Amino acid sequence: MKKNKIYTYILASVAALFGATSCDDFLDVNTDPNNPTEVTVDLILPVAQVYTATQLHAGDGINTLGSMMMYNWSESQGYSWYDNEFEYLVNSTFYANIFNEGYRDPLKQYHLLTTLGDGYGNYEAIGLIMKAYHYQLMVDFYGDIPYTEALLRSDNATPAYDLASEVYTGLMVDLTTAVDLIDAAAGDAVAVVPDSDDVMFGGDMTMWKQFANTLKVRILTRLSDMASMQGYIQTEFDAITAEGSGFITANVVVDPGYEVSEGKQNPYWDEMGFTSAGTEQANYRATCATQYILDYLTSTNDPRISFLYEEPTTGHLGVNQGLDVDEEYAPELVSNIGPGILKSATMGDIIFTLAESNFNRAELALKGFGGDPQALYEAGISAAFVTLSHDAASLTAADASAYYAQSLNNVSYTASADKLEAIITQKWLAVNGLTAEQSWFDYSRTGFPSNLPISAQASTTDRPVRLFYPASESASNASNVPDQPNAFSDKIFWAN
Repeated sequence: MKKNKIYTYILASVAALFGATSCDDFLDVNTDPNNPTEVTVDLILPVAQVYTATQLHAGDGINTLGSMMMYNWSESQGYSWYDNEFEYLVNSTFYANIFNEGYRDPLKQYHLLTTLGDGYGNYEAIGLIMKAYHYQLMVDFYGDIPYTEALLRSDNATPAYDLASEVYTGLMVDLTTAVDLIDAAAGDAVAVVPDSDDVMFGGDMTMWKQFANTLKVRILTRLSDMASMQGYIQTEFDAITAEGSGFITANVVVDPGYEVSEGKQNPYWDEMGFTSAGTEQANYRATCATQYILDYLTSTNDPRISFLYEEPTTGHLGVNQGLDVDEEYAPELVSNIGPGILKSATMGDIIFTLAESNFNRAELALKGFGGDPQALYEAGISAAFVTLSHDAASLTAADASAYYAQSLNNVSYTASADKLEAIITQKWLAVNGLTAEQSWFDYSRTGFPSNLPISAQASTTDRPVRLFYPASESASNASNVPDQPNAFSDKIFWAN
C-alpha cells in the first residue's frame, strides 16, 4: 500500500489542545515523546491517545486491514494500492507496523503512566486500561506476544513471549486493578485527576471504569465459544455486574481538537479523505466499496448505504476485490468511503463503538450470561445508525427500528434463523469502516457473516486468520519469537 506519511500532527494536534501558554510550554519540550525525560504527565496522556487513533486509522491502519479482509473495501480503476491485500500476501512485512508501531508508540506511552508513583493512581489506571486495549489487539492479530516482560526498554530488550491465553486472563486482572485504582484515588485528597489532557473522557473516571468493563466484555465474548472457559466467563461476568459501573454509553472517541490545517487534521480524514485545502487524497480516490457490500445493503433496504459509501451522481457502484476493471470504474464513478465515516477534518476518531459493545453483550446474553439478547441486538443496530449521522444528513433510532422491523434474516432478530449469525452479521455492518478488524476476528471465530467472498486474486480458498511476526522482531529477538504460524490455518487460541 502506498500510504505512509510522517504524522507531525500527532504532537501538533495535542499541543493545540492546551492554551497559548501551555502550548508554548509543550513546544519548548525538546525530547522524543518515546523517550521522555522532562515531559510532564499531562503531555504523556494525550500523545498516547492520539497514537491510538493514528494506529487504528492512519497509514497501513488496523481498520484498513479489517476493511480489506472483510470485503468492505476494494480499489477503483487506475490504482494498484491493495495488491498485497487482494493476494492475501501475509508475510513478515505485511502490516508489520501493527506490531512494530504498537509496541513503539501507544504501548510505550501508556506504560509510562503506570510508573508515575504515589498520587497518580488515576493515570496508572488509564495506562492499564489502554494497555489492555492494545494488548488484546496484539493477541488477536498474532497469538503469543511479549506481555509480562514487554516495555522494559534497555532493562530487557529481548522480552519473552507469553501464551496468548495467559495474556487474555492477565488483561482481565489488569482491568480489575485499574478499576480498583480509580476507586482508591477517589478517596485520596491528593490524587491527581486528569482534565483536558484526557482527550477521550475529559478526566471522567466513571467513564474510564465503564470502558474497562466494556473491554472485559470484549475479551469474554472472544472466549465465549471455548467450552473450557464457561465457568471463568460466568465468574468474571458476575464480577463486572457486582462492580456496578456498567458499560460505555457512547462511542469511545479520541478528540484532541483537530484543526483544518496542514498537519493537524484528524488522521483518518487526512489519510483516507482530503487535504487541508479540500482536495481528494489519492487514497480516497483509490478506495471504494465492493459491489458485494453494496448489493448486500441494497437487498436489505439498509439506509446506511449512502452513509457508509459515497454515492456518485451516476449511482452506487463497487468493484469486487482483485478484479481488473476499466474506466467505467474510475474513482469519480465508484462509491468511495462515505460521509458517515469521513465526516470532517475536525471529527473525533472513534476507537470503540457503542454498537460493538451492545453486540458483544447481546452475544454473551444469547449464551446465557445475563441480559436480553434481542434488546441488546436492536440497541446495537440503533447505535450503528446514529453513529453515521453527519452535518448534511442524519440516521435516527427510529430509522433503525424501521430497518430491523423488516421480516428479513439477519435483520429482524425474531425472523433470523441463527441468532448468533444475526448478531455477528450486524456487528460486521456496524464496525464497517470504523473498527473493521473486529469483524475479521469474529469471522475467524464464527465463520459469520456467511458466504463472504474472497478476493479474485487470492491463491487460497479462504482469507487469513492471523498475521506473521514482523521481520524486525525475528531479527532483534530471535531467541524468543515463536516460529511463524500458518496464516490460513493456525487460528488464534479463542477460535480453535
